[in-house]
Amino acid sequence: MIIVFIASLLLFASLFMVSRNKYSEFIEPLDEKEFRLKKFLSIGFWVMDKFNYKYGTKYDRNLLNKTAELNGGVYAHYYLRVHWANKITFELMLLVFMLFINAAMGEINVELLIFSLFILAAVAYAFDKDLDKKVDKRRLSMQIDFPDFLNSLTLLINAGMTVTNAWTRIVTDIKKDTPLYVELRNVMLDISNGKSEIGAYEEFAKRCRLPEVTKFVSVITQNLKKGNSELVDILKFQSRECWELRKHAAKRLGEEASSKALFPMMFMFLAVVLVVVTPAILGLLDSV
Repeated sequence: MIIVFIASLLLFASLFMVSRNKYSEFIEPLDEKEFRLKKFLSIGFWVMDKFNYKYGTKYDRNLLNKTAELNGGVYAHYYLRVHWANKITFELMLLVFMLFINAAMGEINVELLIFSLFILAAVAYAFDKDLDKKVDKRRLSMQIDFPDFLNSLTLLINAGMTVTNAWTRIVTDIKKDTPLYVELRNVMLDISNGKSEIGAYEEFAKRCRLPEVTKFVSVITQNLKKGNSELVDILKFQSRECWELRKHAAKRLGEEASSKALFPMMFMFLAVVLVVVTPAILGLLDSV
């Protein structure tokens, strides 16, 4: 096992030396806080390219939908490649570490090898689940912010402003960098770059992927196409619906916060139990 470990370590080092200068333009824009293995991601890119992977499976299309939602359609394929490179790089590093553990045992341990394979599979699954969590977090953030935006938009339209002017006023006055307000500013950017209002609003709905946003955009585009004297009343009604959805979203956030706090409390409880019980058990053993 020592020979296998040394061989795997040399292979990993060789892959890094071969690839480190080939993917700088892909890796440089990435946030090091989000991608902890940024310095080694070239290995993952190189491996995927050497296998001539096409990113065309059903699984990849599912991942692509998520990266499109998180990063926009323009950068979706780039972040799909980053996701794969990140996962491959981490798996290879973990494999080298697992082989080191096996080598340190001094002999082949079948149970440990099986456990190592299980860990590798679990980590691969965890990477995809992390992507799901980011999508859920983004949607939840949008559900929290959307009722405020819709309420402000409705008030401005009711005061006589057009949809576009009201939209511009809101994103100019509110400087939030939350996912919703980033997308709201992107709509104005698209329109200023020559895209039609209807096209910009429809793209906004596709990026957000929330039923309430899709419904809202449908109302707005219908108004732009055919006019609708009841637009304000419809938006007021939808605003009330969105506030109810926001309550549910806030409740979810509270439940998630409670569940996150539960695990540290459980570990603290177990630690206290061990501190209290261990001396008693040792005393019983000594008396025997």
